[in-house]
Amino acid sequence: MEQEQKQLLHLVFGGELSSLEGITFKDLAKVDVVGVFPNYASAHAAWKAKAQATVDQAQTRYFIVHLHRLLDPEPAKS
Repeated sequence: MEQEQKQLLHLVFGGELSSLEGITFKDLAKVDVVGVFPNYASAHAAWKAKAQATVDQAQTRYFIVHLHRLLDPEPAKS
């Protein structure tokens, strides 16, 4: 039986920033929550798609948050 891989949740979200120098969103009501993903690879693919789709909007940025680090801040013990 194949062992199930540990879920390492990641959140992808973004939107228009107030300025290019910071990470303050212009309007929190318009923040685009792309979704929660079970691993970094799938989160990165979603982030990349959104980032490429908004490439002409200089003040729009997308981010990946490592939710698994917030939920379980202790490093995995080998």
